Amino acid sequence: QVQLVESGGGLVQPGDSLRLSCVAYGFSLEYYAIGWYRQAPGKEREGLSCISRDVPTRVGTKYVADSVKGRFTISRDNAENTVYLHLNSLKPEDTAVYYCAADSTCVDYELGYFGSWGQGTQVTVSS
Repeated sequence: QVQLVESGGGLVQPGDSLRLSCVAYGFSLEYYAIGWYRQAPGKEREGLSCISRDVPTRVGTKYVADSVKGRFTISRDNAENTVYLHLNSLKPEDTAVYYCAADSTCVDYELGYFGSWGQGTQVTVSS
């Protein structure tokens, strides 16, 4: 059974950092594009970042949305079958449920039409 499980969310203060994890069960993440998204109450889902699948000649390409560029980064650990989203300099407006998703390509990842999704992890930024 294919499953994605996010973790690492929590309650933090403005300026803090978090590392979110997306672990895959039933398949190898290195062969898929993995996207990170978030959705705040009353707002549309927002695409944050994507890492494309590894190919024999190069590791996956990383994409980061302009809205979080410079603060959020994405990485993958194939040995752990995990993709991470590193959140730095967190702001109250970063409060949302964060999701990871898998598909074949990062093309148009911002649109959120990925096939497999995790259940999400809550990030709350508050003083």
